[in-house]
Amino acid sequence: MPDDVQLQKHSKGQRPQLFSDPAIDKLLAMVMALAGEVAVMRDRNDTLERLIDDKGLIAKDEIESYRPSTEVMAERDAWRADYLSHILRIVDLDGDDMANTDMSESWHEAMDSASK
Repeated sequence: MPDDVQLQKHSKGQRPQLFSDPAIDKLLAMVMALAGEVAVMRDRNDTLERLIDDKGLIAKDEIESYRPSTEVMAERDAWRADYLSHILRIVDLDGDDMANTDMSESWHEAMDSASK
């Protein structure tokens, strides 16, 4: 089997529609793509923890018992807020269009909750 086999990067044909609203199908596709990324990150993190433990650099129970400092938590919170802002930017733009609707208050509550 040759080493230079090129695999197709995208599937051909139309994406199946599972729900009556195509936006729900798109959201489901996004969630599943993110779930796949989280699974890969979890596996890689597990590999790193095992290698670190096997080499005697840090014991696995030290990782489990680690408690971040206030400074570390503040850095993580800032990163998370920026990350969520980046991910939800399209929803936020759509939210600006909803400013004069009855959903405006619940929209802002949901956005505030997601960024914490």
